[in-house]
Formats: sequence, C-alpha cells, structure tokens
Amino acid sequence: MSSSVTEATDVTMPQMGVSVAEGTVVAWHVKVGDTVAADQTVCEVSTDKIDTEVPAPAAGVVSEILVEVEQTVPVGAVLARLGGEGGAQGTQNRVSPERGRVEINGQGEHRYYSPVVRRIAADKHVDLERIQGSGRNGRVRKQDVLAAAETQEPPLHIESPYRPDEPDVPAPVSKTGETTTLSRMRRQIGEHMKRSQQTAATCTTWAEADMTAVEQARAKSGLTALPHVARACITALAEHPALNATLEGEDYAVHHSVNLGIAVSLGENGLIVPVIHNAQDLSVQGLAGRIKDLARRARAGQLSPDETRGGTFTITNPGQYGSIMATPVINQPQVAILDLEAVVKRPVVIDDAIAIRAMTILGLSWDHRALDGVLAAQFLATLRGELESVR
Repeated sequence: MSSSVTEATDVTMPQMGVSVAEGTVVAWHVKVGDTVAADQTVCEVSTDKIDTEVPAPAAGVVSEILVEVEQTVPVGAVLARLGGEGGAQGTQNRVSPERGRVEINGQGEHRYYSPVVRRIAADKHVDLERIQGSGRNGRVRKQDVLAAAETQEPPLHIESPYRPDEPDVPAPVSKTGETTTLSRMRRQIGEHMKRSQQTAATCTTWAEADMTAVEQARAKSGLTALPHVARACITALAEHPALNATLEGEDYAVHHSVNLGIAVSLGENGLIVPVIHNAQDLSVQGLAGRIKDLARRARAGQLSPDETRGGTFTITNPGQYGSIMATPVINQPQVAILDLEAVVKRPVVIDDAIAIRAMTILGLSWDHRALDGVLAAQFLATLRGELESVR
C-alpha cells in the first residue's frame, strides 16, 4: 500500500500524555511547497513533559503551515496540511530530512544543524564543531548535543544524599540583578502545577519510617534506597488500590496495573516524570535497572512520548539534597504522590531505650475529592511496615 496522499492530510499536535492538553511548536523543518516523505520530521513540539518530533503522516507537498514557532495550541490542533505529491512547486522545493542551517568547519566540511540543536548547544555552551554526529551523513542530533553536555548537568534526584554514586555538580551562579525570561519548559511546568492545585483538593500526610533495614539491604546489593521504596510502595498500593487511581472530572478509575512515575530532575531545564509500566511485575533489582535507564535517557532527551504517559502513581525524591520535608504537587490526573526525603541517622526511642537509627519522613499528597485522611494514613502505615521489614 502506498503511503503517499492524493488529498489533503492534516499534521496535528500529538497527544503526549493523559494530562497534557497543549503543546508549543519550537521549530519547523519544512516550508510551504516542500515535498516530504512519510514519517519525515516536519516540526518539533514541546510540552511540560517532553520535547518530540512530529513526523509527516504520509508523503506529500506542504500546502499550509497553520501554527507559527512559539505558538501554543491544544492537542489535536492542525499544525500543517499536506497536499498530493508530485507538483512542480513540490519538485523544485524537495527537502532532505537533514535540512537545517549549513555551516562550514575548519576542514571545509558542511555541517547541518537544526534550530533545536543550535538552541540546546547555545544553552549548554557546547561547541557543535567538536561533536561527531550520529545522524544520517553525520548530522548532529539533539541527543548528540545532550550527550556531550551530560558532564555539565547536575545530578538526578535518584540517589541517597549520604552515599552519592557520583560527586555533586555545583549549580550555575546567576549574576546579581540579572533578569531572564522563564524557559518554555519552566512555564509549562508552572502551568501544569498551578492547574493541579486548582483542580485537586490537595492534602498532605506525613509519617516517619525507620530505614535501617533498607540501608543494610542496599549496602549488600549496591543499590540506592529508591528502588526499595518503589517496591514497598507497589506492595502498599496492592493493599490500598484506591490510591493507584486517576480522577478526570467525575470519572474515578482504579487501575489494576501500577504504572509508576519517577520524577527526574533535569536541572535548569525543569523536571520530567518517566513511567515504569506494569511496575508490579518487577523486583527491586528490576526496578533499579528501569529507574537508572529511564533517568539516563531522560537527561539525554531520548524518552519516547509513551514513556511519559499513563502513570497511575508517582514518587518524587528530593532528599538527595538533604531536605527533610516537602509538600509534593499531585501529578494530574493521578490522586496521590509520594515524597521521599533524606535518610538521616538520629537518636530515636525504641522500647524505652535510645538508639541510633536511619530515619526518613514520607510525605503523601492526596486528592480529598477521591480519598480521605484515614486511607492516606493507612497507606503510609503499610508502606512504613514494608520498609522496616526489608531483608
């Protein structure tokens, strides 16, 4: 079956997550009159969750571009239209998938850089001439720039603050009095967080947990605390399934599978929540591997839209930086989110005696429209019991 078109075909803003309602066009790779192949990238879009490329649904000629760069439109909006392939105008303006800005390096070679590649390189102070592109004909892709800048990125929120696997990277120091504009991702994250607070009847419940058993287990396994907490959380959700749920309008759905979101910091670029689908099927070791892989690819901008959608419960872990208590914002349309804080050794009373234990505070933000405080407290009690009985 041919993938070319004889009638107008719409290129639309893709759906990139249940809670994503809109996206922003950040770059066009084609112009009116260009002939494109099926699945060729025509533009790049950004949401509060992910940046992605939009492919042509079929081969054809670009007859209209309806959305300008930096314009934000709802999911499903028509971005461009393709007409039938083969017109004279289309033939004259046939575009290569590598189309972009052409520069000439010191060896007289032509380099092709897309607008997004140039933007990321400028933001991260990466010299494009020093990058060996992994794309077709040596084209430098977004992933190549992010990989080159990886050593300049701050660490992720996935490690213990007291046993880091890699040294901390100091945050950039801003100039006094300097005024800058919030990045697109920061604006979209802000809008998503504000929408969550305006939508959910958010309450937060805290509970202390003795993490000594977890610390002993992770010392043997070489893993971080997070996969142990994730595994215990999945077990607690099985006992209290009302928290493994989504609420959209008046539609409240309890999910059988745990699609576990793990919040990952991208430093100055904001944060993203990759999703481990069917997390209930994974062991502690399996969860550790998935968390590490998703975090690495999140930093490199290599997540697919499917890897950020469909979450049913989220864990955020800011304790890496030593914080001891926070109020996390619910990741819509989920009904609860768990906050894991720093594990700190301190004196506690056990059986009328004082002992030194590794303690943490677990914070659960929950939606009072769907849940009550008793259930939140019961969930945290179950989670605490699971963590304190880790072997």
